[in-house]
Amino acid sequence: MTAYEHVLYEVSDGIATVTLNRPERRNAYVPEMGDEIVDAFARIRGDAEARVVVLAGAGKGFCAGVDLERLQQSQTGGEGGRRLGEEAFLTTFPLELASFPKPVVAAIHGAAIGVGVTMVLPCDVRIAADDAKLGLTFAKLGLLPGLGSTHLLPRIVGLPRALELVLTARVVPAAEALAMGLVNQVVPADALAKTARETASAMADCRPEVLAAAKAALLRGAGSSMADAMRHEAAASAALRESRKS
Repeated sequence: MTAYEHVLYEVSDGIATVTLNRPERRNAYVPEMGDEIVDAFARIRGDAEARVVVLAGAGKGFCAGVDLERLQQSQTGGEGGRRLGEEAFLTTFPLELASFPKPVVAAIHGAAIGVGVTMVLPCDVRIAADDAKLGLTFAKLGLLPGLGSTHLLPRIVGLPRALELVLTARVVPAAEALAMGLVNQVVPADALAKTARETASAMADCRPEVLAAAKAALLRGAGSSMADAMRHEAAASAALRESRKS
């Protein structure tokens, strides 16, 4: 296990698990946590043993949003470490995660607020515990949602629902998040870790180059015409066949 201060990282049975680990603060986000997440995913990208990623949270919730003490210090110019908003996790990592070649499964329990929601939007599958509550509460803090969420959220739940969620800053329970497509599945809280790992294991059983090609094809196909998507499918399939010969 690689030692970090604000996240836990381990790889076993082809699955890399990155766990937010500030349970005493409900995993509230600070820039140092972002740095460690970025570093962990860089390790995963280069680790052939890690074929799928599970992103989870320790303790009683997934992520209660930005650490408000650090946010206040950042806005007032006070002491308290790095300035929020300038770190790679917020400026470049969303693009990295959206096109990450390995599947990423988010396991969400308890509170997922603000950045706790925006960080899971680029994940491929979002599984929520039945006790999860998700909210894009940025407006209440005088902020706009980031991490590419203004691009991703309307594509996931539709523009009218995205507008409602962001403009009201409403926190929705897991069942409602499922109904609107914000999460893929809701399971009992005590089954969340097992379900996320089973989902990841099913993916890890597939050839990693196929998973990477399938992700890239779906991302491209979602934003192109059907004819272009079919041309890309054919080219990607041919490339896979060639790779098996070598």
